[in-house]
Amino acid sequence: MLRGGARRDQGAYAAGTDQGGPGGDDPLDAAQERRVRAVLALGGVPQSDLPDGVQQVRLRLLERTANGREAPRDVSAWAAVVASNLAMDWHRAKRRQERLGERLAALREPAHPSGEETSLLSLAVARGLDELPAAQRQVLVLRFFTDLPVRGIAEELGIPEGTVKSRLHTAVRALRDRLHEDEVV
Repeated sequence: MLRGGARRDQGAYAAGTDQGGPGGDDPLDAAQERRVRAVLALGGVPQSDLPDGVQQVRLRLLERTANGREAPRDVSAWAAVVASNLAMDWHRAKRRQERLGERLAALREPAHPSGEETSLLSLAVARGLDELPAAQRQVLVLRFFTDLPVRGIAEELGIPEGTVKSRLHTAVRALRDRLHEDEVV
């Protein structure tokens, strides 16, 4: 019975006489739409996304014929396969979103320390900067407080990039050692 109905429906679709939609040219009849909804639901697509899934199946069927391709022999079976593929696509997109959320969560900054901890850290960093040689302090401030790249610092100071990198490395190591000595970090 389903086969005969599908052939009849396909024939009506191909002839453009199906009266399923408001304009009389809906490529899916009510039974086919129910089948598409069922395939999507069984595929794990939430109820709220089922209407969009049905519309996607309709759109793909209309695009197929608009591109001059032959209409499927069994529209109902074709629509079920497309609906199954859409359900898989929905799950892939959901997993992609979850992974993206996890990556974004991993990038979030840790909780900010309390005001007292921030003040102590600021004082310790200031003291550590004061103890650095002027050349090291200069590149450290330009790099981390004014956010200049190494190349920009080299150009501004008229020194090679390697010298900037060396001074930065030495300054950061000395400041880190100082903060550990003071047991701030």
